Amino acid sequence: MGARWCAECALKTDEIPPPLCPICGNPNLNHEPCTRCLVSRPLFSALRSYTIFRGPIREAIHKLKYQHDIGLGEALAFPMITSLQKLNWSLDIITSVPLGLARFKERGYNQATLLARPISLYLQIPFSSHILTRTRETRTQVGLTVNERQENMFGAFQAKRVLAQGKNILVVDDVATSGATLNACAKALLDEGASKVYGFSLARAVYSPNGEIDIS
Repeated sequence: MGARWCAECALKTDEIPPPLCPICGNPNLNHEPCTRCLVSRPLFSALRSYTIFRGPIREAIHKLKYQHDIGLGEALAFPMITSLQKLNWSLDIITSVPLGLARFKERGYNQATLLARPISLYLQIPFSSHILTRTRETRTQVGLTVNERQENMFGAFQAKRVLAQGKNILVVDDVATSGATLNACAKALLDEGASKVYGFSLARAVYSPNGEIDIS
């Protein structure tokens, strides 16, 4: 019998081992904050990811996003759940990074939501698709530098105070690269009274010591 996420692919996809930057979750040589986080502290409390964006997981995410293989969302959410449980974060609500209207109409679904909903159901933490909205269309982040990514995402999201105020919120995404998208989400939520914002992605790019993004 076939499987959307086969055992062979799963065996080739490992959790990111420590040590990590305690803030952005990028692998480093110790458990101290990385240089990027020391120079410009992100607004989110912490960002973690299940695995590195390469190999089978990269192919699976492309199928989920661009080939309408929406059943992969639930299959790929399960290893995320296991990793999240190890973190013992105190969470009140789960949401996903929202798509712009144009991209949502083109795709017909939000791939981050397909990951976030099974996590919410399993952990029995409420999910909200309304706590965050994208206020403007943004250009694709592919090929942009870190600074360009931050500029591209600045002010791109808005949060609802009635849902965010006083809450510890988990924002789920498929891939974290520079952290600019999550940081923009965190700013919107914190501006509307959220207590803490955490981020968790299925996969992430890794930064080299000189700050370059490795998505090979």
